[in-house]
Amino acid sequence: MKKKYVVMLVIVLLIVITVASWFAYKQIEKNGKQYEIEKIDIENYEYFILRQEDKYGVINKNGDIVINPEYTNVIIPNPQKSVFICYDENKNTKVLDENKQQILVEYENIEPIKLKNIASDLIYEKNILTYGQDEKVGLISLEGKTLAKPIYESIEGLPYKEGELLVKLDGKYGVMNNKGNYLVNPEYDQITVDNYTTEEDGYKNAGYIISNTTEDGYRYGYIDVNGNIILKPEYTEVSRIIDIEDNKNIYLIAAQNGQYGIFKNNEQIIKNEYQSISYNSENNTLVLEKTKKFGVATMDGNIIIPVEFKQIDSTGMYIYATTTDEDIQVYQKDGTRAEIDSNVYIIETENENYKIKIDNSQGSVYSIIDKDGNQITTANYTYIEYLYDDYFIVSVTGGKLGVINAKEEPIIEIKYDSIENLEGTDYIVTRLSENSTTQLYDKQLNKLCEMTNAVINTEENYVKIYNDTETKYFDLEGNEKQNIDVLPDNQIYAKSQDGKWGFVDKAGNVVIDYIYDKTTDLNVYGYAGIKLEGKWGVVNANGEIIIEPTYTFNTQEEPEFIKEYYKVEYGYGEFYYTK
Repeated sequence: MKKKYVVMLVIVLLIVITVASWFAYKQIEKNGKQYEIEKIDIENYEYFILRQEDKYGVINKNGDIVINPEYTNVIIPNPQKSVFICYDENKNTKVLDENKQQILVEYENIEPIKLKNIASDLIYEKNILTYGQDEKVGLISLEGKTLAKPIYESIEGLPYKEGELLVKLDGKYGVMNNKGNYLVNPEYDQITVDNYTTEEDGYKNAGYIISNTTEDGYRYGYIDVNGNIILKPEYTEVSRIIDIEDNKNIYLIAAQNGQYGIFKNNEQIIKNEYQSISYNSENNTLVLEKTKKFGVATMDGNIIIPVEFKQIDSTGMYIYATTTDEDIQVYQKDGTRAEIDSNVYIIETENENYKIKIDNSQGSVYSIIDKDGNQITTANYTYIEYLYDDYFIVSVTGGKLGVINAKEEPIIEIKYDSIENLEGTDYIVTRLSENSTTQLYDKQLNKLCEMTNAVINTEENYVKIYNDTETKYFDLEGNEKQNIDVLPDNQIYAKSQDGKWGFVDKAGNVVIDYIYDKTTDLNVYGYAGIKLEGKWGVVNANGEIIIEPTYTFNTQEEPEFIKEYYKVEYGYGEFYYTK
């Protein structure tokens, strides 16, 4: 009886442990969906990679050596924190702090987590690391807190999504946030990001395409950014329509047995009975194909043009349907017939008062029309693009570009090779390759300056345009400024006189005489470049020469210095300092 009692007790304990484990797993699952991604914004760098004679170390923002350059590689996941992953000749790692003391010693095989397909100056997760134990990996914070125990076959960055990790557990994949909580449980054979992105939030609201292997091959499904299963992995193909910018509604194209349908969230709005479905962003419709015939449906699933045409084309605000007899019928966005020549395309602009007309009967001739369809322009343009207000970029035979207004008055002469908005500003930049000149215009298209072989840098509250001999500053309202205006915290300022450059203080007193061919202003670390006879040197904020002009650089961009070290960019988002 006693043995039976012990057996019963063991069974009860096992049941309790199993239930507790299940509850804990579900609690992790629940909590994982409650936790936001911990977003780390880096404003100022404190530490930098140092490279000397093919060995790596660390310097701080003052140019002092923190870690001697004696390692085959060094990685700084977060340049604001003194956590340096150092690799020896055998690729073994140890983690040092700013005092050269080894830290995180209770963990083995520590590695940074590289970001994937993310545009960033920092290419690693900034607050987490992986560590290894018994051929498995776990997750820790930079401070040494265990976030996930070493039970995973792999932990790596999830493409496009900083702060999210692709984890593999018992052969299955899931998604974990950078606090160690599940966003998607590890239950799938594959997980990919749907690539949905917006200008405001980036890939934050992108969801996950999941798949499992069956006897008939992969079957795909979809999980939204909140961890909700929208489609179970039952489809031979799933993709999201990422051109629709809508954070609340998800439009999915899903295939079963070679037949495609459309889901809006988890509601099917078009049945799986088409050989192909494609989204047209110009008029927000769906082109359907069945037995090599084409038609059009709205995003609510209503068929507005029957699936009976040989071809469907959408250019601008109209839909062009070609019959088997090669007759082209033109339709409005709502599916009603349009009274317009089938050789004419009408492009809507951001300004409701203007549209762009393309007449293909005359060899793709562009013109501007008003909201009532009246033609405004008279010249035969080979290209027109709406700019803003009542301005348009135009081109004529020969491919040169210029700007006109809605009255067809020339604002910028049609002679340039490129015209573009300067990102993050209201400025327009034109370039002419014939003489390598760059022109900068304000929003009213007044020319602010012209410079040969120019480099343009956009800062937080000003624009800097410079070349080998001159530098100009403009605030974001189009006003030319002096360096003392845009860099008020500097101690000394670059200034030219009679074709030579030196430095003055805030009162205008000469600190370094006008003897150089070019000088830069102090960077945020308190160092500036001095150029003489094609070579660069360094001065500090006190006007003391750190390095006489010694370095030669094959670039138009001004070099960046910290003390005697200069910056070398050797890969996308990767750089080091050296001398």
